[in-house]
Amino acid sequence: MTILAAENISVKRGGKAILSDVSFDAYAGEFIAVLGPNGAGKSTLLKVLAGLLKPSGGRVMLGAKKLSAISLRNLAAQRAYLPQNPHLEWPISVERLVALGLTPRLPATGGLPESFELAIVKALGQCDLYDKRKQPATTLSGGEFARAMLARAIVSDPGILIVDEPITGLDPKHAIQSMQLLSEIARSGTLVIASLHDLTLAARYPRRVIVLVDGTVIGDTQLLSEELVHRAFGVKGVLMGEGASRSFTLLSPSE
Repeated sequence: MTILAAENISVKRGGKAILSDVSFDAYAGEFIAVLGPNGAGKSTLLKVLAGLLKPSGGRVMLGAKKLSAISLRNLAAQRAYLPQNPHLEWPISVERLVALGLTPRLPATGGLPESFELAIVKALGQCDLYDKRKQPATTLSGGEFARAMLARAIVSDPGILIVDEPITGLDPKHAIQSMQLLSEIARSGTLVIASLHDLTLAARYPRRVIVLVDGTVIGDTQLLSEELVHRAFGVKGVLMGEGASRSFTLLSPSE
C-alpha cells in the first residue's frame, strides 16, 4: 500500500525550475536514498515531502489525503523531519533536545509520561549519546550534535522519517551505525527517506535509490549502478561486493 506519493511535483524559485515533474510512490518499510550532485533539488524535494514547502505544481498524497490538507500538528504526529545543517541557540540538555521530538504527542499539562521518558532513553542509546544526556547540547561537537538531532527525529517512532544528510560530519563508526539504525527503523515498518552523499553507504544500506539531476529524476532503482553514478555525478567508479559489504570506489577521469 502506498503511504506517500509524489505526483508531478514541480518547484520554481525566481523563475528557475528547482524540481520538474517528480513522481514516485513510497511504501511503509522502505529505506529510500535520494542522491544527486549539489543543486540537484534533494533538499527541496525532502521539504516538499515533509509538507514544509508547497510545490509550484503537482501534489503530495499521504494515504488518501492531500498533504496540504493535513494540519501541521497532525502531520508532525505522523512524520519526523531532520533538516540539513540544523542549529540550536539555547543551552538545553541533550535529553531535553531529544524530548522536543515528542512535542506533537505531549499532553497539554503535566510532565513527561513515563513511556515518553523510556522513548528518550532508547533514542539516546540508539544514537550513542546516553552518557551525554545531561550535557548542554550547545557544547556537543558537530558530529555529536548531528546524532542528537537524529535522536530527536526518531524518538517519537514516526510512521514516516525524512532526514536530510543525516550522516554529514559523522566519523566513520557513527556514520555506519546511523545507517544501520535507519535500516532497522525501516525494517520495523517506518518509511525512511534520506538524502545522502556517501555512495558506498548509499549502495550498501538503502533498498531503493532515487537519483536527481537538475531537479529531474534520472533513476529510481533498487540497486545503485556504476552507469547511474556516472550519469549523475560525471565520475567513473567501481561497485564491489554484495549487501552490507558493498563498496564504491571512485576512479580518476583518466581511468
